[in-house]
Amino acid sequence: MKEKKLTLANVASALIVLCLYVAVFIAEQKLPATSMLFTVLKKGATYALVAVSMNLLNGFTGIFSLGQAGFMLIGAYVYAIFTIPLEQRVNVYQYYAGGVVQFTLPVFVAMLLAGLVAAFFAFLIGLPVLRLKSDYLAIATLGFAEIIRAIFQWNQLGPVTNGSNMLRLFPTFNDFNIRNADGNVTVYLSTLVPLLVAGVCIALIVMIINSTYGRALRSIKDDEVAAEAMGINLAHHKRLAFCVSSFFTGIGGAMLAMYQTTVQAKSFTSAMTYEILLIVVIGGVGSVTGSCISAFLFVAASEWWLRFLDEKQMIGNWEVPLLRNGFRLVVFSIIIMIVVLFFRRGIMGTKELPDLFRRKKKAGGELK
Repeated sequence: MKEKKLTLANVASALIVLCLYVAVFIAEQKLPATSMLFTVLKKGATYALVAVSMNLLNGFTGIFSLGQAGFMLIGAYVYAIFTIPLEQRVNVYQYYAGGVVQFTLPVFVAMLLAGLVAAFFAFLIGLPVLRLKSDYLAIATLGFAEIIRAIFQWNQLGPVTNGSNMLRLFPTFNDFNIRNADGNVTVYLSTLVPLLVAGVCIALIVMIINSTYGRALRSIKDDEVAAEAMGINLAHHKRLAFCVSSFFTGIGGAMLAMYQTTVQAKSFTSAMTYEILLIVVIGGVGSVTGSCISAFLFVAASEWWLRFLDEKQMIGNWEVPLLRNGFRLVVFSIIIMIVVLFFRRGIMGTKELPDLFRRKKKAGGELK
Protein backbone atom coordinates (compact mmCIF):
# COMPACT_ATOMS: atom_id res chain seq x y z
CA MET A 1 0.00 0.00 0.00
CA LYS A 2 2.82 2.37 0.87
CA GLU A 3 4.63 1.64 -2.40
CA LYS A 4 1.43 2.29 -4.34
CA LYS A 5 0.97 5.69 -2.69
CA LEU A 6 4.61 6.49 -3.37
CA THR A 7 4.13 5.66 -7.04
CA LEU A 8 0.97 7.75 -7.31
CA ALA A 9 2.76 10.74 -5.76
CA ASN A 10 5.64 10.39 -8.22
CA VAL A 11 3.26 10.05 -11.18
CA ALA A 12 1.35 13.16 -10.09
CA SER A 13 4.60 15.09 -9.79
CA ALA A 14 5.74 13.91 -13.22
CA LEU A 15 2.42 14.97 -14.77
CA ILE A 16 2.72 18.44 -13.26
CA VAL A 17 6.23 18.85 -14.65
CA LEU A 18 5.09 17.60 -18.06
CA CYS A 19 2.18 20.04 -18.07
CA LEU A 20 4.56 22.89 -17.25
CA TYR A 21 6.77 21.96 -20.20
CA VAL A 22 3.75 21.87 -22.52
CA ALA A 23 2.57 25.25 -21.19
CA VAL A 24 6.03 26.75 -21.83
CA PHE A 25 6.07 25.38 -25.39
CA ILE A 26 2.62 26.84 -26.15
CA ALA A 27 3.47 30.18 -24.54
CA GLU A 28 6.69 30.38 -26.54
CA GLN A 29 4.75 30.07 -29.79
CA LYS A 30 2.06 32.60 -28.80
CA LEU A 31 3.83 35.35 -26.85
CA PRO A 32 6.37 37.81 -28.31
CA ALA A 33 9.94 36.50 -28.33
CA THR A 34 11.01 39.59 -26.34
CA SER A 35 8.73 38.80 -23.40
CA MET A 36 10.46 38.98 -20.02
CA LEU A 37 8.82 35.67 -19.13
CA PHE A 38 11.24 33.82 -21.40
CA THR A 39 14.22 35.69 -20.01
CA VAL A 40 13.23 34.63 -16.50
CA LEU A 41 12.68 31.01 -17.56
CA LYS A 42 16.07 30.75 -19.29
CA LYS A 43 18.09 32.27 -16.47
CA GLY A 44 15.91 30.52 -13.88
CA ALA A 45 16.62 27.12 -15.46
CA THR A 46 20.36 27.84 -15.34
CA TYR A 47 20.31 28.98 -11.72
CA ALA A 48 18.05 26.08 -10.73
CA LEU A 49 20.58 23.56 -12.04
CA VAL A 50 23.50 25.25 -10.27
CA ALA A 51 21.47 25.61 -7.04
CA VAL A 52 20.54 21.91 -7.03
CA SER A 53 24.21 21.06 -7.66
CA MET A 54 25.20 23.22 -4.71
CA ASN A 55 22.46 21.64 -2.60
CA LEU A 56 23.97 18.23 -3.35
CA LEU A 57 27.05 19.40 -1.44
CA ASN A 58 25.62 21.71 1.23
CA GLY A 59 22.26 20.06 1.83
CA PHE A 60 22.90 16.36 1.32
CA THR A 61 26.62 15.89 2.02
CA GLY A 62 27.36 18.66 4.51
CA ILE A 63 30.24 20.13 2.48
CA PHE A 64 30.18 23.92 2.67
CA SER A 65 31.63 24.97 -0.69
CA LEU A 66 31.65 28.49 -2.15
CA GLY A 67 33.44 27.73 -5.40
CA GLN A 68 30.40 27.60 -7.68
CA ALA A 69 31.30 30.77 -9.58
CA GLY A 70 34.71 29.30 -10.41
CA PHE A 71 33.27 26.07 -11.81
CA MET A 72 30.62 28.00 -13.74
CA LEU A 73 33.42 30.13 -15.22
CA ILE A 74 35.29 27.01 -16.33
CA GLY A 75 32.16 25.53 -17.88
CA ALA A 76 31.26 28.76 -19.65
CA TYR A 77 34.75 29.21 -21.10
CA VAL A 78 35.11 25.59 -22.23
CA TYR A 79 31.75 25.75 -23.97
CA ALA A 80 32.48 29.08 -25.66
CA ILE A 81 36.03 28.17 -26.76
CA PHE A 82 34.98 24.94 -28.46
CA THR A 83 31.79 26.19 -30.16
CA ILE A 84 32.92 29.43 -31.81
CA PRO A 85 32.64 28.86 -35.60
CA LEU A 86 35.97 28.64 -37.40
CA GLU A 87 35.19 31.59 -39.67
CA GLN A 88 34.50 33.80 -36.64
CA ARG A 89 37.60 32.93 -34.59
CA VAL A 90 39.69 35.62 -36.28
CA ASN A 91 37.12 38.22 -35.19
CA VAL A 92 36.88 36.91 -31.63
CA TYR A 93 40.60 36.28 -31.08
CA GLN A 94 41.60 39.40 -32.99
CA TYR A 95 44.60 40.07 -30.73
CA TYR A 96 45.79 36.45 -30.78
CA ALA A 97 45.74 35.54 -34.48
CA GLY A 98 42.58 33.46 -34.26
CA GLY A 99 43.57 31.54 -31.12
CA VAL A 100 44.95 28.05 -30.63
CA VAL A 101 41.79 25.97 -30.96
CA GLN A 102 40.97 25.57 -34.64
CA PHE A 103 38.00 23.21 -34.58
CA THR A 104 34.38 23.33 -33.45
CA LEU A 105 32.37 20.86 -31.39
CA PRO A 106 28.59 20.29 -31.47
CA VAL A 107 26.68 22.21 -28.83
CA PHE A 108 25.71 19.31 -26.57
CA VAL A 109 29.15 17.71 -26.84
CA ALA A 110 30.70 21.02 -25.78
CA MET A 111 28.29 21.25 -22.83
CA LEU A 112 29.27 17.75 -21.74
CA LEU A 113 32.95 18.65 -22.10
CA ALA A 114 32.35 21.78 -20.01
CA GLY A 115 31.03 19.63 -17.19
CA LEU A 116 33.89 17.14 -17.46
CA VAL A 117 36.57 19.85 -17.36
CA ALA A 118 34.90 21.43 -14.32
CA ALA A 119 34.79 18.01 -12.63
CA PHE A 120 38.49 17.48 -13.42
CA PHE A 121 39.42 20.78 -11.77
CA ALA A 122 37.21 19.82 -8.82
CA PHE A 123 39.11 16.55 -8.48
CA LEU A 124 42.46 18.37 -8.41
CA ILE A 125 41.22 21.02 -5.98
CA GLY A 126 39.43 18.47 -3.82
CA LEU A 127 42.56 16.48 -3.03
CA PRO A 128 43.91 19.09 -0.58
CA VAL A 129 40.80 21.21 0.06
CA LEU A 130 38.37 18.50 1.21
CA ARG A 131 40.62 17.76 4.17
CA LEU A 132 39.39 21.05 5.66
CA LYS A 133 36.21 21.51 7.67
CA SER A 134 33.24 23.93 7.52
CA ASP A 135 34.35 27.58 7.32
CA TYR A 136 37.91 26.74 6.30
CA LEU A 137 36.61 24.69 3.39
CA ALA A 138 34.32 27.53 2.32
CA ILE A 139 37.18 30.04 2.39
CA ALA A 140 39.46 27.70 0.41
CA THR A 141 36.88 27.08 -2.34
CA LEU A 142 36.04 30.79 -2.48
CA GLY A 143 39.74 31.52 -2.92
CA PHE A 144 39.90 28.94 -5.72
CA ALA A 145 37.09 30.72 -7.57
CA GLU A 146 38.89 34.07 -7.32
CA ILE A 147 42.19 32.54 -8.48
CA ILE A 148 40.53 30.92 -11.49
CA ARG A 149 38.89 34.22 -12.40
CA ALA A 150 42.27 35.98 -12.33
CA ILE A 151 44.05 33.23 -14.30
CA PHE A 152 41.48 33.22 -17.10
CA GLN A 153 42.07 36.97 -17.58
CA TRP A 154 45.86 36.46 -17.82
CA ASN A 155 47.03 37.70 -21.21
CA GLN A 156 49.58 34.88 -21.48
CA LEU A 157 46.60 32.50 -21.86
CA GLY A 158 45.06 34.79 -24.48
CA PRO A 159 45.39 32.31 -27.38
CA VAL A 160 43.06 30.01 -25.42
CA THR A 161 40.89 32.23 -23.20
CA ASN A 162 41.18 35.50 -25.17
CA GLY A 163 42.72 37.13 -22.09
CA SER A 164 40.67 39.93 -20.58
CA ASN A 165 38.58 40.22 -23.77
CA MET A 166 35.16 38.62 -24.02
CA LEU A 167 34.28 35.50 -25.97
CA ARG A 168 31.32 35.84 -28.31
CA LEU A 169 29.66 34.62 -31.52
CA PHE A 170 29.16 31.10 -30.15
CA PRO A 171 25.79 29.28 -30.35
CA THR A 172 23.15 30.58 -27.94
CA PHE A 173 19.67 29.47 -26.92
CA ASN A 174 18.20 31.28 -29.94
CA ASP A 175 20.02 28.87 -32.26
CA PHE A 176 17.67 26.09 -31.14
CA ASN A 177 14.77 27.82 -32.91
CA ILE A 178 13.65 26.08 -36.11
CA ARG A 179 13.78 28.34 -39.16
CA ASN A 180 12.47 28.00 -42.71
CA ALA A 181 14.40 28.55 -45.94
CA ASP A 182 13.91 32.33 -45.66
CA GLY A 183 15.47 32.42 -42.18
CA ASN A 184 12.20 33.12 -40.38
CA VAL A 185 11.49 31.24 -37.16
CA THR A 186 8.71 28.69 -37.54
CA VAL A 187 9.01 26.93 -34.16
CA TYR A 188 10.44 28.61 -31.06
CA LEU A 189 12.52 26.31 -28.85
CA SER A 190 14.96 28.79 -27.29
CA THR A 191 13.18 28.59 -23.91
CA LEU A 192 12.03 24.97 -23.90
CA VAL A 193 15.47 23.48 -24.65
CA PRO A 194 17.29 25.03 -21.64
CA LEU A 195 14.42 23.93 -19.42
CA LEU A 196 14.72 20.39 -20.80
CA VAL A 197 18.51 20.34 -20.33
CA ALA A 198 18.18 21.59 -16.75
CA GLY A 199 15.35 19.12 -16.12
CA VAL A 200 17.37 16.12 -17.32
CA CYS A 201 20.41 17.14 -15.26
CA ILE A 202 18.31 17.72 -12.13
CA ALA A 203 16.61 14.34 -12.65
CA LEU A 204 20.04 12.70 -12.75
CA ILE A 205 21.00 14.45 -9.51
CA VAL A 206 17.77 13.24 -7.88
CA MET A 207 18.56 9.67 -8.98
CA ILE A 208 21.99 9.99 -7.37
CA ILE A 209 20.48 11.35 -4.15
CA ASN A 210 17.99 8.48 -3.94
CA SER A 211 20.61 5.82 -4.69
CA THR A 212 22.77 3.90 -2.25
CA TYR A 213 25.50 6.43 -2.91
CA GLY A 214 23.10 9.23 -1.97
CA ARG A 215 22.20 7.54 1.30
CA ALA A 216 25.90 7.31 2.10
CA LEU A 217 26.21 11.06 1.52
CA ARG A 218 23.31 11.73 3.88
CA SER A 219 24.93 9.60 6.56
CA ILE A 220 28.17 11.58 6.18
CA LYS A 221 26.25 14.79 6.76
CA ASP A 222 24.45 13.40 9.82
CA ASP A 223 27.47 11.86 11.56
CA GLU A 224 30.88 11.36 9.93
CA VAL A 225 32.15 9.14 12.74
CA ALA A 226 29.16 6.80 12.56
CA ALA A 227 29.34 6.75 8.74
CA GLU A 228 33.01 5.79 8.81
CA ALA A 229 32.28 3.12 11.40
CA MET A 230 29.73 1.62 8.98
CA GLY A 231 32.46 1.26 6.37
CA ILE A 232 31.87 4.39 4.29
CA ASN A 233 35.05 5.85 2.82
CA LEU A 234 34.66 9.52 3.78
CA ALA A 235 37.41 10.92 1.56
CA HIS A 236 36.23 8.97 -1.50
CA HIS A 237 32.55 9.88 -1.12
CA LYS A 238 33.27 13.55 -0.42
CA ARG A 239 35.56 13.80 -3.43
CA LEU A 240 33.02 12.05 -5.64
CA ALA A 241 30.20 14.35 -4.45
CA PHE A 242 32.43 17.37 -5.06
CA CYS A 243 33.20 16.22 -8.62
CA VAL A 244 29.57 15.36 -9.44
CA SER A 245 28.37 18.72 -8.15
CA SER A 246 31.08 20.53 -10.13
CA PHE A 247 30.20 18.56 -13.28
CA PHE A 248 26.62 19.83 -13.27
CA THR A 249 27.78 23.31 -12.21
CA GLY A 250 30.03 23.34 -15.29
CA ILE A 251 27.04 22.50 -17.47
CA GLY A 252 25.19 25.33 -15.71
CA GLY A 253 28.07 27.64 -16.63
CA ALA A 254 27.72 26.61 -20.28
CA MET A 255 24.00 27.39 -20.09
CA LEU A 256 24.76 30.78 -18.56
CA ALA A 257 27.10 31.52 -21.47
CA MET A 258 24.32 30.67 -23.90
CA TYR A 259 21.93 32.90 -21.98
CA GLN A 260 24.28 35.88 -21.81
CA THR A 261 25.57 35.39 -25.41
CA THR A 262 29.04 36.54 -24.26
CA VAL A 263 31.57 35.28 -21.71
CA GLN A 264 34.01 37.36 -19.71
CA ALA A 265 35.81 36.20 -16.58
CA LYS A 266 35.32 39.41 -14.62
CA SER A 267 31.55 38.81 -14.42
CA PHE A 268 31.96 35.53 -12.47
CA THR A 269 32.44 37.19 -9.11
CA SER A 270 31.84 35.84 -5.62
CA ALA A 271 28.48 37.65 -5.68
CA MET A 272 27.28 35.03 -8.16
CA THR A 273 28.07 32.28 -5.65
CA TYR A 274 26.24 34.18 -2.91
CA GLU A 275 23.17 34.43 -5.16
CA ILE A 276 23.18 30.66 -5.64
CA LEU A 277 23.66 30.12 -1.90
CA LEU A 278 20.75 32.47 -1.20
CA ILE A 279 18.55 30.49 -3.59
CA VAL A 280 19.46 27.25 -1.79
CA VAL A 281 18.67 28.74 1.64
CA ILE A 282 15.38 30.29 0.53
CA GLY A 283 14.23 27.08 -1.14
CA GLY A 284 15.33 24.85 1.71
CA VAL A 285 18.68 23.23 2.41
CA GLY A 286 18.15 19.59 1.48
CA SER A 287 15.25 20.12 -0.94
CA VAL A 288 15.71 19.83 -4.71
CA THR A 289 12.19 21.10 -5.33
CA GLY A 290 12.81 24.10 -3.09
CA SER A 291 15.98 25.03 -4.99
CA CYS A 292 14.11 24.90 -8.30
CA ILE A 293 11.16 26.98 -7.10
CA SER A 294 13.32 29.59 -5.36
CA ALA A 295 15.59 29.91 -8.41
CA PHE A 296 12.71 31.02 -10.63
CA LEU A 297 11.24 33.25 -7.90
CA PHE A 298 14.63 34.85 -7.28
CA VAL A 299 15.23 35.60 -10.96
CA ALA A 300 11.66 36.82 -11.53
CA ALA A 301 11.75 39.17 -8.55
CA SER A 302 15.21 40.55 -9.26
CA GLU A 303 14.99 40.79 -13.04
CA TRP A 304 11.32 41.43 -13.78
CA TRP A 305 8.71 42.10 -11.10
CA LEU A 306 10.57 44.87 -9.27
CA ARG A 307 12.10 46.63 -12.27
CA PHE A 308 9.62 49.52 -12.02
CA LEU A 309 11.20 50.55 -8.71
CA ASP A 310 14.35 51.66 -10.56
CA GLU A 311 12.44 54.21 -12.63
CA LYS A 312 10.95 57.55 -11.68
CA GLN A 313 7.18 57.47 -11.39
CA MET A 314 4.92 60.52 -11.72
CA ILE A 315 1.37 60.85 -10.42
CA GLY A 316 0.18 64.01 -12.13
CA ASN A 317 2.79 66.63 -11.21
CA TRP A 318 3.86 64.75 -8.08
CA GLU A 319 6.95 62.57 -8.22
CA VAL A 320 6.82 59.37 -6.18
CA PRO A 321 9.70 59.54 -3.64
CA LEU A 322 12.53 56.98 -3.32
CA LEU A 323 12.00 55.45 -6.77
CA ARG A 324 15.51 55.70 -8.18
CA ASN A 325 18.08 53.44 -9.81
CA GLY A 326 19.05 50.81 -7.23
CA PHE A 327 15.93 51.10 -5.05
CA ARG A 328 14.81 47.75 -6.46
CA LEU A 329 17.66 46.05 -4.63
CA VAL A 330 16.63 47.64 -1.34
CA VAL A 331 13.06 46.34 -1.65
CA PHE A 332 14.33 42.96 -2.83
CA SER A 333 16.57 42.66 0.24
CA ILE A 334 13.64 43.47 2.53
CA ILE A 335 11.53 40.79 0.84
CA ILE A 336 14.31 38.23 1.34
CA MET A 337 14.55 39.14 5.03
CA ILE A 338 10.79 38.66 5.43
CA VAL A 339 10.90 35.28 3.68
CA VAL A 340 13.77 34.10 5.87
CA LEU A 341 11.94 35.25 9.04
CA PHE A 342 8.71 33.41 8.21
CA PHE A 343 10.27 30.37 6.53
CA ARG A 344 13.14 29.48 8.84
CA ARG A 345 13.85 26.23 6.98
CA GLY A 346 13.11 27.64 3.56
CA ILE A 347 10.03 27.44 1.36
CA MET A 348 10.06 23.63 1.14
CA GLY A 349 12.23 22.73 4.13
CA THR A 350 13.43 19.22 3.32
CA LYS A 351 10.26 18.22 1.41
CA GLU A 352 10.06 17.39 -2.28
CA LEU A 353 7.23 17.73 -4.79
CA PRO A 354 5.90 14.15 -4.35
CA ASP A 355 5.57 14.79 -0.60
CA LEU A 356 2.80 17.29 -1.31
CA PHE A 357 0.61 14.50 -2.72
CA ARG A 358 1.04 12.09 0.15
CA ARG A 359 -1.57 12.01 2.88
CA LYS A 360 -0.24 12.62 6.37
CA LYS A 361 -0.71 10.18 9.21
CA LYS A 362 -2.40 11.02 12.45
CA ALA A 363 -0.75 10.36 15.79
CA GLY A 364 -2.55 6.99 15.99
CA GLY A 365 -1.23 5.93 12.62
CA GLU A 366 -4.46 6.38 10.58
CA LEU A 367 -4.44 8.34 7.36
CA LYS A 368 -6.14 11.71 7.20
